[in-house]
Amino acid sequence: MTSRLLLIDGHAYAYRAFHAIRRLHAPDGTPTNAIFGFVQMLGRLRATFQPSHLGVIWDGGLSAERVAALPAYKAQRPPMPPEMGPQLDEIIAFLGASGCHSFCADGVEADDYLALAARRASAAGLSVIIASSDKDFMQLVGPGVALVNPADKTQSLWAAEQVRAKTGVVPEQIVDWLSLIGDSVDNIPGVAGVGPKTATDLLVRFGSVAALYERLDQVSSERVRASLRAAESDVRRNQQLIRLCEDLPCAFRLENFACRPADSTRLVALFRRWGFRTLAAQAVADVPGVEAALPGFA
Repeated sequence: MTSRLLLIDGHAYAYRAFHAIRRLHAPDGTPTNAIFGFVQMLGRLRATFQPSHLGVIWDGGLSAERVAALPAYKAQRPPMPPEMGPQLDEIIAFLGASGCHSFCADGVEADDYLALAARRASAAGLSVIIASSDKDFMQLVGPGVALVNPADKTQSLWAAEQVRAKTGVVPEQIVDWLSLIGDSVDNIPGVAGVGPKTATDLLVRFGSVAALYERLDQVSSERVRASLRAAESDVRRNQQLIRLCEDLPCAFRLENFACRPADSTRLVALFRRWGFRTLAAQAVADVPGVEAALPGFA
């Protein structure tokens, strides 16, 4: 088997599942839409990419350094729907029963830990696939590190070629590109009048934000030049906000990410509790003896 680490942006996939399936409840009436969608999506990812290692990474809160630099950082995001929180706990229980590693640390954003894990695993010789729709991860793409977007039903992998086709810049320029245009998802303002195309043109010509500001007088448009000059401190700050941080106060142990055999008895019990009858029946059929351990299954 190829040594491959699949890293999944947990909250992104859970929210996608929550909004994709509106009405689904367990026999006791508790909502299960996010659980069911997450189970299905994880199954498709594992079947497609056959990882030897897997980790689902969850947000542990906002980075204190980023909030200090920009108090409005991600402040516009609505609170978690009340039906969502309990389902996250159940998803984590499912991951444990499935033999999949799940990670969350207080004060550590999932993006940063995903970056740390991707770099460490790649350095150890594993190929890495990051499953997320977050454009920040384009900065990590390179030899041995690729992206897959949950919105892409083909589950095609993005390498540097796809990043450049999408943005016009190479992965090493993504931090600067986003620093110029901003990121409304994270509530990071960009340079007034500088959209994706203008940012791409500037970086293709100058190479980096640093070189751009060193040669600002060479920007032909007076309007763009004035906007860049006025926003220089914001752009420098944006670079620090957008660049993923791998220097984290938490450990990374590759062996924790190794895929383990599922605990089929626990899985069947969970599926039954949630009312996922087909999934429970499949688990029973796959492992002789599970039904005997859970009498009364029908």
